[in-house]
Amino acid sequence: MERRGQQPEDAEPPGKDGAGGPPTPPPPFLEVTCRSSGKVRRFAAGTTARYALHAINRKLEPGAPPALHVEAIRDDGEEPVSFGPSAALADYGRGWRLQTVTAHDAPGIHHAPPLADTKRGDTRAAKDSVARETTRGTSVYIAKIVLAFVFIFLLGGLFTYMLEVLPDMLQTEPAPESL
Repeated sequence: MERRGQQPEDAEPPGKDGAGGPPTPPPPFLEVTCRSSGKVRRFAAGTTARYALHAINRKLEPGAPPALHVEAIRDDGEEPVSFGPSAALADYGRGWRLQTVTAHDAPGIHHAPPLADTKRGDTRAAKDSVARETTRGTSVYIAKIVLAFVFIFLLGGLFTYMLEVLPDMLQTEPAPESL
């Protein structure tokens, strides 16, 4: 016989609000298989494909082809579902799995962005090109400022000259005659 104040052993403890409902399940996650490394990465539900690609590509070994996009594939050969950069990753249920697609998977169709390659030499070349563009942009900016100052001084000189000469041009009095 049970006492009133006790709960049976198989009963779940009440929640914080006193309700005896089931405890909240752990937050769901999604697993994405990286085709380059063969590793499975876990992401929280609602993660965008862009962030997942960034996280996967960042952990690739040098020389491994970068992931271009994520797609959900089914084992029975059904058409895969591709995720765009701002799409949230989703689980389509039993039989579907998420995996990355690399340039080696579909040659000639996909083109990796120049900064997406994680090879050390390519990274250095990308940093050098960014530094060159930054230096060029700074030089153009300084040249525009110098040119603006030159025009300001020319305009100021023109106004000064006009203020000195204009009163003499507007004088209408005849010159005094000699006796």
